[in-house]
Amino acid sequence: MTGSEAPPAFRLAYVPGVTPTKWVRIWNERLPDTPLTLVGVPAAEAAGLLRDSGADAGFVRLPVDRTDLSAIPLYTETTVVVIPKDHAATAVEEMTAEDLAEEIVLHPLDDVLDWERPPGRPAFERPATTADAIELVAAGVGLLVVPQSLARLHHRKDLTYRPLTGVPESRIALSWPEEKTTDLVEEFIGIVRGRTVNSTRGRPPTPPQPKAGRGAAKKSGTPRKPAAGGAKSAKGGAKNPRAAAKRGKPRRRP
Repeated sequence: MTGSEAPPAFRLAYVPGVTPTKWVRIWNERLPDTPLTLVGVPAAEAAGLLRDSGADAGFVRLPVDRTDLSAIPLYTETTVVVIPKDHAATAVEEMTAEDLAEEIVLHPLDDVLDWERPPGRPAFERPATTADAIELVAAGVGLLVVPQSLARLHHRKDLTYRPLTGVPESRIALSWPEEKTTDLVEEFIGIVRGRTVNSTRGRPPTPPQPKAGRGAAKKSGTPRKPAAGGAKSAKGGAKNPRAAAKRGKPRRRP
């Protein structure tokens, strides 16, 4: 079996926290003969994966280098602070960066937030991953600030989280190599943008239909309107009195 005989496939990358289920379902409904393969990738490696053709498109965290990658921003995530369930902060519905001033805040090496300066007091050592930082929060070592999707991804029964204001937020985008915008990439862009299956994008416009002439009216049996200058009206009455009188005058014999 040669490569040309294999059905085309679409490889979709996604970073932790993104749930592409909805878009994958729509893809499978519209293109059942084109398999979609999901490729999980750490946020820091997503752009490199797309550049190296490891995926056709991917859900990434902004910013990305736009010199060779296209990106469509999709949504902005709420930033939260992950805390133990017995922490005093559970008494409030929302926290600010100033509320963390005296807290040890863990800053993992794979942090996806664009900090100028992380809030709180730094830990003695930075955890390698967000998953490692979650374990340290559960052990009472410190707190962790992450996008809400990552807090949900690493959910534990002994931890909870609260929205945090006054800090950076993470934005999710669909990205792909600019020079490799294939038909399948365009199809997926349409799905993400909510384009319906009956969308006219990319289809030639319907040519205008020719207008029906007088000949068409004759064929259809439509009666022609009598001329305005006729001698009789529609009811058969005289329209020109002189013409009617002339017709009624007797002719002289020679």
